[in-house]
This record gives sequence, structure tokens and C-alpha cells, in this order.
Amino acid sequence: MTAAAIRRLALSNFRSYHAASIDLQASLVVLTGPNGAGKTNLIEAISYLTPGRGLRRATFEEVAFTEGDGAWAVSAEIEGMLGLATLGTGIEPPAVEDAARTRQCRIDREPVTSAAAFADHLRVIWLTPAMDQLFAGPGSERRRFLDRLVLAVDAEHSSRVNALERSLRSRNRLLEEQRPDTHWLDAIEHETAELAVAVAALRAETVRRLQGALAARQDDAFPSAEIALDGWMEKLVLDHPAAEIEDRYRSVLRDNRPRDAAAGRTLDGPHLTDLAVVYPPKAIPAADASTGEQKALLIGLVLAHAGLIGEMTGFAPVLLLDEVVAHLDPSRRTALYEALARLGAQVWMTGADPSAFAEIAGQAQTFDVSQGRVERRA
Repeated sequence: MTAAAIRRLALSNFRSYHAASIDLQASLVVLTGPNGAGKTNLIEAISYLTPGRGLRRATFEEVAFTEGDGAWAVSAEIEGMLGLATLGTGIEPPAVEDAARTRQCRIDREPVTSAAAFADHLRVIWLTPAMDQLFAGPGSERRRFLDRLVLAVDAEHSSRVNALERSLRSRNRLLEEQRPDTHWLDAIEHETAELAVAVAALRAETVRRLQGALAARQDDAFPSAEIALDGWMEKLVLDHPAAEIEDRYRSVLRDNRPRDAAAGRTLDGPHLTDLAVVYPPKAIPAADASTGEQKALLIGLVLAHAGLIGEMTGFAPVLLLDEVVAHLDPSRRTALYEALARLGAQVWMTGADPSAFAEIAGQAQTFDVSQGRVERRA
């Protein structure tokens, strides 16, 4: 398995960086500096080399340099799945005042329709401190996490999820009317069912593959989770024809129109699916595990996912780990570095304490980050 890698990263008017660039040779990249220096901003920039809104789910306006005109750019020279390439994305200055701003994406300086095209060259996955509450938080967060896992498998997944959400909103608006047009409702529910089954099928297939990868792992420091989808459609979709499940869901939607109209939302479907996670050493739901156990479980899940992407594509993804070692004890920290070495991916890690990375100092490129600046440590 080969590792896809970023060889040069350049930022323009992105977050705290008016302009910055770094050249890279190593598989391990360490960014150190005080809190608020801009370490996460750098890896957030890399996360825009995928579809979606990056690892913070920020708006395009939020990532623009404070003193700029709202334009920003991220570019990376990579060794990827199709060889050497330059990927670029950002917001261009408006041609006229108050003009709508849309994200532009380019490969080798040629425009492409969306960031989904980047997946032909590079896959990127991440782990951030905000995900530490994943198992104890609301189902919507686990669903979003699940969809990021799926997106690394199929770059078109987010467009299907967005289309499903739009279709559901259209249905909900129709149901708000005193006498909704049943022909329009039938048409929207026909579309909704097709999109719902497509989304559910890819989620179910990804979870099936990932559960296999988790079962194959042998790591006491980061035990493998047992995962499943809590949704009737996902339980059926791998073993029944799609057309059969679409018809069943259309019947559900039609029968539930009065109930959904009263609720003001659609109360059944994959937009409500949850990701059920069990902590195997104690055979308890992950939400009931300790904070440390949940962290170890999450790391194991992300490592298994990275390995799965590598097996499926032949290229290990770029892995972004934000403050991941901050709360690991020394033995788990060592175990993490060993697991990353086995994975063979290019890994970016951030941390405020340089001593936390002493074990890998000889293998890593380390950069000191200060406000708006990033410099290679000698």
C-alpha cells in the first residue's frame, strides 16, 4: 500500500494566515505552538481538499482572513493516486459588489466542477477534540461522523445526503399547507425514497466493511469498537432489492402524512439513523464507557477507517490528528505512534507541548507555529 502525501502546502488569506507555505518530505508532520497560534488552521486548510465544509464545518466567510476582502485560497502539491498533481480551492474576489461567492476548485490549475474530483487524487480523514463527545452527544453528531466515513469511500455521498435533505424540506413545506397537492406530494415522496435508499445503502455497506476492518485489528491500547446502524432501512438494504425498499418507504411516507404534518417534520427515514457503538472489553454502549475509554475507542475507529481506505484504494489517506496526544498516557502515546507507523500514511499532528512528540522527533518534520507564521524547526 502506497501513501498519498502532500509535498507542499500554501495558504493565502486563510484564517490567521495572510500568506504561508511549507515544504514537506516526511510521513510524519508535527505542528507545535501555543494555544491559539494557528495549528488547527493549517490542518483545517488541508481538510478543504475534500468535499464539504472542512473539519470545523465553517462557512466560507468564517475562514477568510479578517483583514482581507473575503477571498481565500488553499493549494497543495501532492503525490497522489494519479501521480503528481496540484489541488487548489478557495473563494475568488467578487467581480462586483454583493455578488454571490462560490467555492472554486482546480486540479493542475484547470477548473473542476466540485471538490469531489479531488478524491481521485487524495483522501483525507481527521480526528479533532470536538469529536471526543461523539458517543455521548446527540445522534446528529454520530450521523455526521458516519457520513464523513462514507464520504472517504464515495466522494459523491455528501451530494446525495444534501439532495435528500432538500427533498425532505420540500415535503415538509407541502405538508404545512392546509390542502397540500397530493400529486406534488407523490412526486416528492418518489424522489425522497430513491435518495433515501441510495444514502442508506452506502452507509450500510461502509459500516459492514468497517466492522470487518475493526474485527481484524489486534490492539489492546485502542480496542476495536462494535458498530451497527440503528435504522430499519439500513438493516434491510444490503439483502433486499432497492426497488422493494423504495416502495416500502413511499408507503410509510404516504401513511404518515398526517403525523408528519402535525410534527412539522418527517419522523421516519435515514435522516434519523443513529450509529450504535459498543465498547467490547466491557460489552457496554460506548456512551457508558469512561472518557479515556471513549477516546481510545475513537482513535481505534479512525485508525481502522484509515486502514480500510488504504485497502480499498491502494493508497493510505492523509490523516489529520488535532491535539490527539494531549490526554494520552505515555503507554498509549507510544502505542499510537507504533500504530501510525504500521499504517504508513502521511500523518499531521498538532500539539502545544513539543515534548509529547519526543519519541518521533527523529522521523517527523516539526514546525513551530505562531500567529500567522509557520517555520521549520532546525
